[in-house]
Parts: sequence; structure tokens; C-alpha cells
Amino acid sequence: MAQSEVTVGIDIGTSSVKALAVDADGQVIARARVPHEVRIPDPESFEHDVDVAWRAGPQRALEQVTDGLEVLGVSVAAMVPSLAAVDNNGRALTTGLLYGDARGRTDTVGQSDGSPAENGELFGFVRACVSAAPEAKGLWPAQAVANFALSGEAVLDTATAATAMPLFDGRKWDSALIESAGAQVEQFPTLAPIGVAIGQIGKSGPVLASGCIDAFAEQLVAGANAVGDVLVILGTTLIVWAVVAEPVSVPGYWTIPNTAAGTFLVGGPSNAGGLFWNWATSWLPDTNTPAHPERVPVWEPYPRGERTPFHDPHRRAVLFDLDLTHDAAALRRAAFEASGFAVRRVIDAVRDSSSWVPNRIVATGGGIRVDEWVQAVADTTGVPMDCVSVPEGGALGSAWLARIAAGLEAPTAMTEGSRWARIGRRVEADPAWADAVERRYEKFRTR
Repeated sequence: MAQSEVTVGIDIGTSSVKALAVDADGQVIARARVPHEVRIPDPESFEHDVDVAWRAGPQRALEQVTDGLEVLGVSVAAMVPSLAAVDNNGRALTTGLLYGDARGRTDTVGQSDGSPAENGELFGFVRACVSAAPEAKGLWPAQAVANFALSGEAVLDTATAATAMPLFDGRKWDSALIESAGAQVEQFPTLAPIGVAIGQIGKSGPVLASGCIDAFAEQLVAGANAVGDVLVILGTTLIVWAVVAEPVSVPGYWTIPNTAAGTFLVGGPSNAGGLFWNWATSWLPDTNTPAHPERVPVWEPYPRGERTPFHDPHRRAVLFDLDLTHDAAALRRAAFEASGFAVRRVIDAVRDSSSWVPNRIVATGGGIRVDEWVQAVADTTGVPMDCVSVPEGGALGSAWLARIAAGLEAPTAMTEGSRWARIGRRVEADPAWADAVERRYEKFRTR
């Protein structure tokens, strides 16, 4: 039965494309990772090579995980927001603009801070792409580029389109506003709901689903559904969502409906994820010497600004309290603690704004393979961490959506992906670090 119901989920991330072939029980049959470069030519830019990361990457990943398998459905998730100008063949005419790139900053639409849907980031991206390639056939986010490469259909799911508000009004593209950005509505992808079949891969291949946002796919299969759970996605971007019983207004953070009915998520993305600590530790020598709890400096982890709660692209990283007792182990620990402090800041903000109490962290993303990172988050928050058994949550959740598009699950089964949620291990805080971490967090919090 399981082998006859294989689906594939693909996740286009900031630093790689991940793909999983999954059976009906959520067991991984095959996996692939195709790395790509994130381009940072200057402090204000954040780019992809579209033909490498959004076109070839998904194609290669799909080929690697489907060899010898009969696959019934495929779905693609990707980071948001993103945009590029493409030609008639779906090939890039511009660089792929990614979240936080300065070309998305505009005060002419929406607000100057908040989520992409609130600050008009896609509006700025459209103007930049039109200026660079006025002859473009399409103005497509990563999901649409991948969908076209796989099936010939330039389709975008409505959840991803929502990050383009106000260019998307909740039902359709706003042609008047798009024209005010110098573009035409015909240049934008066709819209489709999440989890529906939009085409076919090859002449007799599997159906292709419309796709979704990577973090949404993670939520579907992580199992962070109970009030008191905290979903932490340890990826290139750090994403933290506290599960609450009712909408809570927390300054600087977003409140959205959870995929589990009757609950809501409070939190958002932070730049204190893998992009930061990879950069912060890249010049340090490898060491097996453990850090001492009392001899660790403190990072402000913002080499490219911070998203929630500051919404300030101009913040920059600072390493403070550095002294001659600090070695490579101390600097590594400081980088991981900074990420943990960003998680704790969300937890404390939600707790201070309501009667909510955290019970556990459900951790997913490739970072759960990094023991130092996981332990530091547990130590800095004091909350037990349940690490999922399949780190590639965006791809796993996409494989679930592919089941819906292939008719293997009911169209209403979106949130039933939680039956694939499995915990691989639990990590507890180390009490030996508690007092020193508390002092460092107070410095982190008040700066």
C-alpha cells in the first residue's frame, strides 16, 4: 500500500533545495539536498540565481528522489517573499530578490514595518524587476518559477500570494495597483488554492500541486498543535511561533491562525538563525574544548538587520563583553546562545501579554541536526525541546499537500498532516548553565 502511494515534497530554501519521497504513513523513502548560493553583493542585497535555485534545483532534487519510484503527486514550497522577472521560457531576466533585500523597501504602499503583506515588500520588488527587465514575460515568485519548470504551468498558491498584499486583495491580483508599479496583471502567475492539482509533470507523470509557503508546510506536520507548544524552525531563518488559544496582540510580532483549528500562532521570523551563526562561526577553528558557562560573551545577532520584533533592516551585529578569557569555544557558544535568546524573547513577549504558559518547544528544520544549537536553545529558554524525527519539515509538509492534490486525501484534510508528526528526541536544559545564561539574557534583552 505505502509504495503505491508515494508523494514528493520539495522545499526551496535560502541555502538549498530539499526533497523527500514519502509513503502513505509519512515514512521517508528517499531524500535529496541540492545546495545553492545566496548572493550578498552588498549589505543591502539578498539574492538568488533564479535558474540555479528556483528552476534547476527543484528539477535535480525531484530526479534524485524519484529514481525507481512510482510517484503520484508533487508539491513545492519556498521561502517568502521572493520575486524575479522571467522570459517566455521561465528563465531569469533578473536576479531573484529575497526577503529583506533593500529593493523591497517602500513607504508608498502599506506600512514601513511588519510582515511582507503589511509593508508592501513585493510592491518594491515588482518595481525593481520591471525597471531591470521591462520586457519580462513574467514576474514570478520562486514557487511559480519551479511550478513552470516542472509542469509548464506558472501557478502560485493563494497563501504565498497573500504575502504580496496589497497587490493581492485576498481573491485576485489587484490590476490597478500592479499597473501603478509599472507592471501588468498578465505578468503575474495564475492563482490557485493550496493543495489542488494544477498540472502534470511530463506526459504521464505525477500531478503537481499548487505549492505553499515553507513555514506553512512545516506547521502542517510538526505537531505543535496544543496551547503552550512553541514551534521553532531552526533554518537559515529562525522562525518562532507560540501556540495560543485566542488572538493576542504582542508588540512587534505577528498573530495568525494556526493550522490546528481553534488555535493561533504568535511570533515571526528572525535573522538570528543559521545564516547568522554560520557567518559568526565561519572564521573560528574547530575545537573539542567545551565552553565555560561563566566565560561567554554576548552577540546581538543582526549582521543584516532584524525582522520581528524590531523590523529594522539597519541594525547590525555587535559582540560585547568580549575579554581575554574567551576562546573559540566561547565565541561559538555565544553565537548559538544569541539564537536561543531570540527564541526566548518571543516566549517572554507572549507570556507578558497574556496568561499563556509555554509547555514545550517543538523544533524542526535542518538545525536540529546541530547539537550545539539545540542545546543552546534549550539552555537559554529553560523549556524542554522535542526535535522532530524528519528535519526537512517544509518538504514533508509539501508531500502531504501532494497527497491531497493526487486525490489520496480529502480536500478538507489539510490539517490532518499532523498524523505524520513524530518526535525523534527530547533535549532538556542543562542546569549548570542556568545562572550564567540568565545574566547574559538580561544584557541581550535590554540592549
